Amino acid sequence: METELYLPVKRYLESLGLEVKGEVRQCDVVGLSQGSPELVVIGELKRTFTLELVLQAVERTAACDEIWLAVSSSKKGRGRENDARVKKLCRFLGFGLLAVTASAQIEVIVEPSPWKPRRDGKRRSRIVDEFRRRRGDPIAGGSTRLPQLTAYRQQALAIAEVLATAPSRPRDLKTAAPDAAKILQSNVYGWFQRIERGVYALTATGHAALAIWAGHTSAGTDRVPATA
Repeated sequence: METELYLPVKRYLESLGLEVKGEVRQCDVVGLSQGSPELVVIGELKRTFTLELVLQAVERTAACDEIWLAVSSSKKGRGRENDARVKKLCRFLGFGLLAVTASAQIEVIVEPSPWKPRRDGKRRSRIVDEFRRRRGDPIAGGSTRLPQLTAYRQQALAIAEVLATAPSRPRDLKTAAPDAAKILQSNVYGWFQRIERGVYALTATGHAALAIWAGHTSAGTDRVPATA
């Protein structure tokens, strides 16, 4: 029961200098500081970390200065309260997160405070680069179980389509794929083989790939711009 979490959370908030009461205007826990203007703190209790707990807290944000979420601590430390994504979510929302152990001890997982995510420049630039290089919108969002038709794979398919007709040199494939030389040399998918110096042909695996990706190999739709 959530009520089992109340007293440990109440004692913890009281240790921060707050006067604490339960079930005030549909809020599980409310704490007020001394003085004026007072600091209004709201706590929401759930046995486990759930979306409903977050939504309840979001509803309270306009009515208080600080929000704490409190959940039961998992026995082996494998509960969602220790998930890095949960911690990041709490920081993003500015919520504090407490875990209450079986012995009624409090573990502070996240302190409540405004949080501004640090920009990951490398990750951002990779996303933008892939977006710009990819031709069209070939794969529906959410298709996580399917191989991804990345800009790299689009170029590899364009090369394979040309080699399916006859062996060729990298310089003759640049119209189909600006990165042809690098793709042929790395041969990530095993689609290509060098049959003589500077001349490449398509392997059986490459022919099979063309069949699998038949809907994405049109010469008019899969030409990919050169990398920046």
